Amino acid sequence: MSTSESASERAYAALRTGILDGTHRPGTMLGEAGLAAELGLSRTPVRAALARLQDEGWITVYPKRGALVRGLDGKDVQDLADARLILESTAVQRTTPERRAALAARLAGEVDRQEQVLADGDLPGFIELTVAFHRSFVEAAGNQVLLELNDRLADRQRFLLFSYGGQLMERCADIIAEHRALVARLATDDIQGFSDILRSHVGDTYGFDLRHLRV
Repeated sequence: MSTSESASERAYAALRTGILDGTHRPGTMLGEAGLAAELGLSRTPVRAALARLQDEGWITVYPKRGALVRGLDGKDVQDLADARLILESTAVQRTTPERRAALAARLAGEVDRQEQVLADGDLPGFIELTVAFHRSFVEAAGNQVLLELNDRLADRQRFLLFSYGGQLMERCADIIAEHRALVARLATDDIQGFSDILRSHVGDTYGFDLRHLRV
C-alpha cells in the first residue's frame, strides 16, 4: 500500500467511525480543510475518503461547500429490519440440526459476555458483540452470498445501534433475555420459535411491528 493509499485509508476509517458512532451526526456539514487539520492529513486523502463515503451512501458531497452527513429515514430503518429478519431466519432454516446445536453451545457464552459489557456500561463493546452475535446466525448456513449481503448491512446496523444507545442501555435486561431465548430455541432445534422471537426482537429494537413479514 502506497503512502497516499495509507493516508486515504486512515481518513476513511476515522470518518466512517465518526459517522457510525454519532460523532458526526446526520445533518452535519463536514469541510475538507477542517477534517484534514483534525486528522493531521492533507486534503487529498480526505477528499478520497469523502468520495468513498458518498459512494457508500453515508454523505452527500457538495462542491465548494462540504459534505453533508446523511441519516437513515424511517423507511430505511424498516427495510433494514425486514432484511435482517429474512437473512437470519432463512440462514438458520437452511443449516443442519447439528450445526444449530453447535452454534447454540457457542453463543451461550457470547451472551454472557454481552451481559458483562452492558453491566460495565460499554456501549461500543456491546454493539460489536451483538453485531457478531447476529452475524453468527447467517454464517451458520455456509452460504457466502447470504453472508456478503449481511456484511453489507453491518454498518447500518452499527449506525442504528449507536443512535439508539440510550434506549439500548434502558432495554439491556430485555435484550439479554431475548438473546438467551434465541439461543435456547436453537438448542432445542425449534426453528419456528427462533423466527418468532427474532421477529419480535428485531422489531422491538428498531421500533417496528414485523408481524406482517412471514419467514
